[in-house]
Formats: sequence, structure tokens, C-alpha cells
Amino acid sequence: MLQASYFPYRLLFRQPAGTSRGVLTEKPSWFLLIRNTDSPQAIGIGECSIIPGLSMDPPNQLEQEIIYLCQNITEHKKWFEERGTQFPALTFALETALADLNTGGQRKLFDNEFTAGKSGIPINGLIWMGEKVFMKEQIKKKIESGFTVIKLKVGAIQFDEELELLRWMRTEFSSEQIMIRLDANGAFTAEAALDALNKLSDFDIHSIEQPIQPGQWETMSSLCEKSPIPIALDEELIGVSHPDKQQELLRAINPAYIILKPSLVGGLAQTEQWIQFATSQQIGWWATSALESNIGLNCIAQWVASQKTKLPQGLGTGQLYRNNFDSPLVISDDKLWSDPDMPWNLSYFGL
Repeated sequence: MLQASYFPYRLLFRQPAGTSRGVLTEKPSWFLLIRNTDSPQAIGIGECSIIPGLSMDPPNQLEQEIIYLCQNITEHKKWFEERGTQFPALTFALETALADLNTGGQRKLFDNEFTAGKSGIPINGLIWMGEKVFMKEQIKKKIESGFTVIKLKVGAIQFDEELELLRWMRTEFSSEQIMIRLDANGAFTAEAALDALNKLSDFDIHSIEQPIQPGQWETMSSLCEKSPIPIALDEELIGVSHPDKQQELLRAINPAYIILKPSLVGGLAQTEQWIQFATSQQIGWWATSALESNIGLNCIAQWVASQKTKLPQGLGTGQLYRNNFDSPLVISDDKLWSDPDMPWNLSYFGL
């Protein structure tokens, strides 16, 4: 018989993190623990972690829903069907905890070369929003540490300053040396977006995420057709859970890529559904964590490794927090690795 409990937790950033949703200093999380009374020593852990203002999970209802789920964990299949789409981050936590439990409660959810420590996952180096000098310092540090793919947010400072920053990057590093990804988080207006994309294209940009706000399918479709930079959808996918609607969105907009955050799109099953539809339309994809702790990141990384995709992923978030959980996850050069000899420290949960 299954039993469940949960632990609330606030992840604390080492330094304030500038995002499209403002500056974050902490991030609310809840950890779902599931055990089977037949073998109580094995405990599965899943992370329900939200980004206020972006996640679909209603913050004022989430903890009550977690309590409800814990009380009714033996009926988790019914919960998935009836309530899962309302709580994408909690769905991801439940999926993860069950998968962890079913594989022995050792945080090894997938058996592949990544979990065996034989293969690393290529990742991009994320540059946080801020003043131009601060962003330039971050870029230098990332490249010095071995990253060959740099992801920058645009729309955070004056556009001319962002162009100057990119001009400096391309003066220092060619596109053969450094791939540049951009993330606009919907920063451009529909009227100004194409002009901005044309100016950004001078710098050999790999792709740009979400140039305009979601929900403008016709305008986004036109941008995808005319843009000199391949466009990736990110926020556009949030809240679109019905298979028919997902296919309709991809057909209507026809982006070059989609960016998949399991906590935001409703878990791994939903993520795989998006991949299936995208692949059928020859749309590329990569996965990105939604600023989870190492527990959520571990699950996403192991799952990504099982997909055998070659594109660099957005998984380098484990070092952001000063109260993260010690784990086997390590970053070396531009890859995320899992070191089988490094233990987890989950004493917070009594493990």
C-alpha cells in the first residue's frame, strides 16, 4: 500500500537572479515522498517547484492540493486524470516520486550511460539579466570554464546595449567557437519584433526563444516564416495540455524549435507527447529545467539522456542555490555529468 508525505522548502539563490518575472531571491518548492508499506525502506522523491507568475499551478491552492494528494495517494491514477492538468509542477513531482520508488528509491530513475557516469549531457551556459558590465563578466567566466554554447536574455536592458554586447561577443568569438542562443521571454511587441530580429541576425544567432508574448499565433507564425533567426517556442506551450490543441498550435505557428520544461508543461509524459508531435512536423526541441533543485534536475537530466538528443540542453541550474542538496550532479566544461561515486545528502528528509 502506498503512503505519501511532503516537505515544504525554500530554495535560496546565492545572488539575486534577474528573470523576465523580476528578480528572484528565493523559490518555493515542495518535495513529495512516497513509500510502499510492503518495502518501506525504499522512498521515492519528487520535486514540485514553481516560478511565481509563470507556473500554471495556483500558488494559493498548491499546498492544499499536495495535502489532498498525499491523503489519496492510492488513487494517484485518478488524480492524474482528473486534476493533473491543473497542477503541472505537482504532476511532475508525482511522476518523479513514483518512478524513483519503482526503481528502488535511489534517485536512479533511468539506466543509461549518463547515470553510469560514462557520458555527459552538453548544456548551454546561462547568462543572467543585469547591467551590461555584469552580463559581460558572466560571459567571460562561462567561456573560460569551457562552455561553447551561451544563452543570453534579451529585452532586459536597452536594446542598443544588448546589440553592443553581442557585437563584442562576435568580435571576441566566432560562431565556430561559440554558439549564441537568445531568449526574449516575449520582450518585443508584435510591431517591433521583426525589426529587432533582423538586427540581432547580424551576430550569427542559433535561435531565439519567444520573441513576443504567447497567445498571438498568427503574428508568431508570420515571424517564424520571415525571421532570419530560427524561433523557438517556450512560454507558448504552457497551459496547452490537450493533444488536439498541441498539434493545432504547432501546425499554426510551425516554429523551428520548442523548449520543454517538464515542471511547466505537465511532467515527462506531457513532454514526450510534445516531442512526438514536434518530431512529426520536423520541429526540433531541447529541454530546460525550471530552476529546480538537484532533485528535479536529476530527473530531467536522466530522462534527457534516455532521449539520445544531441542538441545542448538547458540544465545547468544546480549551482544557483546556497541550500541545494548535495548530489552526484557535476558540471565539467560544457557538460552535465552524474558521478556514481558521489553520494546524495538528503538528511533534510531524514534519509
